[in-house]
Amino acid sequence: MHGMNYRIVLPADYDMGVIRRRVETRGHLLDAFPGLGLKAYLIRERGTDGSPVNEYAPFYLWNTAHGMNSFLCGPGFRGLVADFGRPAVEHWTGLAFARGPAAAEVPAAATRAARPLRADEPLEEVAARASAQLREDAARPGVHCAALLLDPRHWELLHFTLWRDAAPEEPGAERFQVLHLSRPGLDTIDTGAGPA
Repeated sequence: MHGMNYRIVLPADYDMGVIRRRVETRGHLLDAFPGLGLKAYLIRERGTDGSPVNEYAPFYLWNTAHGMNSFLCGPGFRGLVADFGRPAVEHWTGLAFARGPAAAEVPAAATRAARPLRADEPLEEVAARASAQLREDAARPGVHCAALLLDPRHWELLHFTLWRDAAPEEPGAERFQVLHLSRPGLDTIDTGAGPA
């Protein structure tokens, strides 16, 4: 599993209806994209759920590197670049994934929380504890699914959760609205539960 996210911050007076219409007309194009586990079309609106900005921030979980590379070098991403410029793309390796009790439903919200890792933290222990916590958190009512990801360049853990309804306020977590979910390979995302 590979995580990927790009964040396009828009002007404070930007009409977010433009992004909503974009997702309504184009979101389905990735509903069967090879190698894609899921794509959550995320937005934040200034003044809503504590957001200081208007932002379009699609989040991906890829089952294959080939699928991710095909997207980044293909017409879909090229279209986004033509409209907004080429954004910085964050990328993580997957540590754990869990489906929640609301996995069969359509998620309405998402949370994203990053935690920097100290240089003296033993990675194996941190990853094991965080993975166990992820599985526990994913069992909460209203959780669609949750992923734990590692950025080995900046040494941070990222917790990403999709929620059936409004996302709860959690310390350090950003909250997003989900406009659409493409999920061609959701049922085959590696849970990270196998032997090391």
